[in-house]
Amino acid sequence: MARRDISFSSMNLLNLQLPGEAIYGDTDGWDAGVYARKIVWSGRTLQRIAADVVGFQELWAPAALDQLLSAAGLAGTHTALTPPGHNGRSIVCAAAVRSDILTGTPEWITDFPPEMVLRSGGDDPQQSDISVQLTSFSRPVLHFQVRPTDDTPAIHVFICHFKSRRPTQVWRERGWYDRDVHGPHSTALGYAISTIRRTAEAAALRVLVTRLTKGTATPAVLIGDMNDGKESNTLNILSEQPTYLSPLSTGGGDNALYTAQTLQEYRSVRDVYYTHVYKGQRESLDHILFSEQFYDNSKRRLWAFDEMTVENDHLNFDDHKTSGTTDHGVLRTAFKWKPAPGAPGV
Repeated sequence: MARRDISFSSMNLLNLQLPGEAIYGDTDGWDAGVYARKIVWSGRTLQRIAADVVGFQELWAPAALDQLLSAAGLAGTHTALTPPGHNGRSIVCAAAVRSDILTGTPEWITDFPPEMVLRSGGDDPQQSDISVQLTSFSRPVLHFQVRPTDDTPAIHVFICHFKSRRPTQVWRERGWYDRDVHGPHSTALGYAISTIRRTAEAAALRVLVTRLTKGTATPAVLIGDMNDGKESNTLNILSEQPTYLSPLSTGGGDNALYTAQTLQEYRSVRDVYYTHVYKGQRESLDHILFSEQFYDNSKRRLWAFDEMTVENDHLNFDDHKTSGTTDHGVLRTAFKWKPAPGAPGV
């Protein structure tokens, strides 16, 4: 692998917490055996995929990530990014980044940007007013920069974990929930609330990305468990639905984000991509998106898409405690340094 090439990975750790420590309402957490198996399986997976940048979701204890990197043989080559002073009482987004390419100071973004306003009187006379009061991400978004070599631009990387698609448990609400009135509709109401929250989080992250990429040549990569499929509104908001050009065309979207899944599907002839299984349905909830600096047909391309792999055979078995596996597929996307002729900054 050339020094200017780079690879990214996404891995949901399925509540990686130190043994005996609480996980949500489970005050006992993982026992020592389950924890050891999780470290072994995840460590082997990380060692095999050998990515320069790994974005994690569902980490509880920073010490557990340190043990995982040691088990993977990455402690000497990669730096663990976890929130300073995190006490292990909640899940966070984290990362393992090759130490020689990490630059600057990472940040965890909790609050939505001020431009993020979801309020409207409607654009149709038949529509009533709408106002969404959300102001923060469910899980703080991790933002940091990497620079493969001194003669390549810095890449802005975001690690995210959006609200799940499970219905919000509205029956816990006080002040408005009435079991007799709302009980029969609690599932529908819960799904709607979860969707609204995830949609708002996608829009807020899109605002942050637009700040960096619009009218600039700044490379950006989004990695995460977005809890929605490639054709969902969540992904449409994030990507702004760019046109994928034919092989002989060139162009690229200044503000667009492209998905590794789509580029791999073009090369694979058929779609065999899934990262999650629920009730027998195989679906893609985890994604790696990237700006036009990584898109093959962009006039401003700096890195060319090489391949995407998905480690997902373990999803065929619902034995995560006994096997130590996670309940999500593990993504890896690689890019080769191959600037387009006349690309800015080359």
